[in-house]
Amino acid sequence: MIKRIISKSEQEKKRKRSSLIIGLILIIVMFGSVFGIVVGSFGENFSKKNKAEYNGYKFSNENNFWRTSIGELEFVFQYFPSQTRNITSPLKNINNYYNKPLYVYSEDVNSEIEIYRNLQQIASRIQPACFNKENCTGDFPLKTCADNFIIISEGTEEGSTESSLGEITQVENCVYIKGEKQDLLELTDSFLYNILGIK
Repeated sequence: MIKRIISKSEQEKKRKRSSLIIGLILIIVMFGSVFGIVVGSFGENFSKKNKAEYNGYKFSNENNFWRTSIGELEFVFQYFPSQTRNITSPLKNINNYYNKPLYVYSEDVNSEIEIYRNLQQIASRIQPACFNKENCTGDFPLKTCADNFIIISEGTEEGSTESSLGEITQVENCVYIKGEKQDLLELTDSFLYNILGIK
């Protein structure tokens, strides 16, 4: 087979084209590396910004939820502990709920979800219930403070000094979380942080 003869000018053009292609590839690789380093550093900064510590507990913020682990259990909250109020009345700790049925009456669905999400791994089961027949809108069992019972309701007690802040109190095994509609989820997180010993 006869090899085609290439003139010097064609050889020069071919060499320049090859050099240009190699140069472009090197530029792309260099920019890619720099871009990767920059994006990686943003990722590290982003990751650091989404981590926080409170009272010795490490938290990470994922999808606007604060997560922390206690032993092998993971807990998820809408509010970070410092965003929640301090509870002055005594509450029984998490051991009071361990492997026992828990009943919940709630006038706020988000607060109810927060209770289920965090205490379902502690209680033997969680079930809706009613405290009295007047407020019972479903076919739920009537329970008393002899049972572990969390009652989340809107409004405030008349004459209460904490009326604008909401309140969390415990009577026997009943926990009352009461406040304005917009405060109930934050009050629920306050309760959970308290019984878990985080706050």
